[in-house]
Amino acid sequence: MPNPGKPAHTIMSKTKPAPLAANTEIGGYRVVRKISAGGFGVVYLALDAQDQKVAIKEFLPASLATREPGALLPQVQPEKLSLYRLGLKSFFEEGRALAQISHASVVSVLNFFRENETVYLVMNYLEGATLQDFILCARSLKAAKVFRESTIRSLFDEVLRGLRIVHQHKMLHLDIKPANIFVTDDDRAVLIDFGAAREVLTKEGNFIRPMYTPGFAAPEMYRRDGALGPWTDIYAIGACIYACMQGHPPKDAPHRIEKERLPAALARLRGIYSDDLIELVTWCMALDPLARPQSVFALQKELGRAGERRYTRLSVSERMRMQFDTLVSPDGRRIERPARADETVRP
Repeated sequence: MPNPGKPAHTIMSKTKPAPLAANTEIGGYRVVRKISAGGFGVVYLALDAQDQKVAIKEFLPASLATREPGALLPQVQPEKLSLYRLGLKSFFEEGRALAQISHASVVSVLNFFRENETVYLVMNYLEGATLQDFILCARSLKAAKVFRESTIRSLFDEVLRGLRIVHQHKMLHLDIKPANIFVTDDDRAVLIDFGAAREVLTKEGNFIRPMYTPGFAAPEMYRRDGALGPWTDIYAIGACIYACMQGHPPKDAPHRIEKERLPAALARLRGIYSDDLIELVTWCMALDPLARPQSVFALQKELGRAGERRYTRLSVSERMRMQFDTLVSPDGRRIERPARADETVRP
């Protein structure tokens, strides 16, 4: 979003910064290989002094810095230096805050340090796969349910326990999505890859390419003056539950504001998932932040509410109307489109 009061910053470097080479020594750790790279940094598998595996995240925003293969130091152009330092400070503070949190559902920061004119976070190395990996695998099976409701409730009970601790430490995650919920081989759900530094850079720099994940980012994240709080992370939790039910992300917030289709999409799941779970997603994903749960505790109470679950099946006429609405555009033209996973559902 343009900001006439500040100079525009270039969006992304043409070439991504090169990761550190294998066997590079940083802070007493030896890099084994790159695990992943995103717009804000690189994650490495490394070994500590006792040859125990750790994951190390390096602050290296591709929009602000470059690095040549084999080099240690990132190169930052003078006009981007103040923004780079601001992100660096936020990343360091994030490491400091996370190091104080000890919870099975929050990634453990074992160490954090400055070196090579950047910052590194040392974390537990987790074995497993992301929730996004599980959703893609489940969706490929084309079953009526992407996940069983009991699985969804159990998984997000764990996630919310961790998120509640994060909020109690006056932190927000700000990038909750299936790719940032890690399911370990011993069946723990762990929140990873916090987005505090990302949010600081989004607010302070004029980046045309979004620094949040469409579909999971709450409407207030699209506005510079948007008030962020626990309700912002709760919107993303609702979107993650939606993805577990549908097999794909919801429409992003700007599209929803322009034309709201969430109720219709959730209505197709009636009879497949309980009314209670559908209503919970609707509550979490309210476009108005004040209409959402204002705390994780309030959401936990609803998610764990005991009692018989209510199911409402679609009538034949309702199903016919939905099918017609999906296949015919507002001007009456027939729309040809590929089948989606949720169209295999037959209440």
